[in-house]
Amino acid sequence: MKVKMILPALTEAKSPFWRPIKYSLFPPLGLATLAAYLDDQDEAVLQDEHVETLDLDDEPDLVVIQVYITSAYRSYQIADHYRAKGAYVCLGGLHVTSLPEEAQAHADTIFIGPGEDTWPLFLHDFRAKHPRPKYISKTRTLDGLPFPRRDLIKRHLYLVPNSLVVSRGCPHVCDFCYKEAFFEGGKSFYTLRVDRALAEIESLPGKHLYFLDDHLFGNPHFAGSLFDGMRGMNRLWQAAGTVQSVRKPGLLEKAVASGLRSLFVGFETLDPANLIQQHKYQNLNRDYSTAIRRLHDLGVMVNASFVFGMDEDEEDVFDRTVEWAVRQGVETATFHILTPYPGTALHKRIQGEGRIRTSNWDLYDTRHSVFQPRRMNPQVLETGYWHAYKEFYRWKNIIQSSQAHEGLANQLRHMAYAGGWKKFEPMWDWIIRAKRVTHLLPVLERVLAGFQLRFEDASRNRFESPAGLEKMEDQSVI
Repeated sequence: MKVKMILPALTEAKSPFWRPIKYSLFPPLGLATLAAYLDDQDEAVLQDEHVETLDLDDEPDLVVIQVYITSAYRSYQIADHYRAKGAYVCLGGLHVTSLPEEAQAHADTIFIGPGEDTWPLFLHDFRAKHPRPKYISKTRTLDGLPFPRRDLIKRHLYLVPNSLVVSRGCPHVCDFCYKEAFFEGGKSFYTLRVDRALAEIESLPGKHLYFLDDHLFGNPHFAGSLFDGMRGMNRLWQAAGTVQSVRKPGLLEKAVASGLRSLFVGFETLDPANLIQQHKYQNLNRDYSTAIRRLHDLGVMVNASFVFGMDEDEEDVFDRTVEWAVRQGVETATFHILTPYPGTALHKRIQGEGRIRTSNWDLYDTRHSVFQPRRMNPQVLETGYWHAYKEFYRWKNIIQSSQAHEGLANQLRHMAYAGGWKKFEPMWDWIIRAKRVTHLLPVLERVLAGFQLRFEDASRNRFESPAGLEKMEDQSVI
């Protein structure tokens, strides 16, 4: 059987001017994991349209497409193309789960929720020639999960080829997040066994790892055991966590000792009223400044996430947020416009209030105001979003932000990381088109690893004296 697995490009990833490096950072693993369930005699091909041009002239027997909201129209176009050629087409992913009736019109079979339980069942039914039109996930476990088919991934097209996922979902429930809709009907947060996760890590070549988990620290016992097992592997890694997890005594230290050097943190908003409205309670009463200082003291760079357009946001929110982030010495910032994705509690509320302005999924990219904000008009929100990016990544602000770090070496490293991420997009475009992006991985690793001596010095100072330990515990209290 010939199987074609496709990840269509998000609309915002196909810029006619330059290609942002974030879409070539790491390979997604969803389809590669599903491919691991195929038989040895099956011929499988995996294409990620973010980093390569799709070959649509082939004639596979089975086509599997992973659908996100801003790739929905492109996904349906590809699905219709292959169905017209006689291929059997499957659609799954976040958008399919949120709007199954819409997706069903373009597929022979759709998948609702994660696919670890439903995909093997479908393959059995498909080979027996009686596949169902819909499969709904109910059994939530990662026991027996095979390693992703990394042989299908074109490693040279990604900056960090060693991506991995050791958990599903997140323990928190935020109104603007897809998670509850995607995992409806079963557990919404669960992990691999620690020994299985460590075995996959050990199988990966090179030094650098990129964890794609929504919240790697979500289960402290699992995370702590994982970090203990990784210690001594000489790995260097990046991941995502929460302000709450950063404050947990001992857990962050274990992460850093095992190689953590950069963390994506969802601060989202500086207004507690917004946090309450979005049910992001894990950020309430957390001192953001202390969390950032704690990360920096341990040598971890911070990618801070912020969302604009919540109900308490007024026109000054953009400058206030940028000024705060610059003052904290945050290395990189990711800004978003609040987007009510179908299937979320936010969408239900905004739709009930009559504030949805469009259902053009191409615009649901967190760069457009698809709803009517409460305290500003949509154009002001969009203009403010772009203004925040422009201001945060001005050289003067990058330099000012670097001054929050001690020592010239750390300040230069800050400027190199922040500047390289956003100030050289035309250069990244050339490198991506030349298919040489992986050649810059050693540069990234050197920037990240440069914090190691700082961490070792900080650890020595803290753990060798009672006063140092007391200071650490004071900063870690939640």
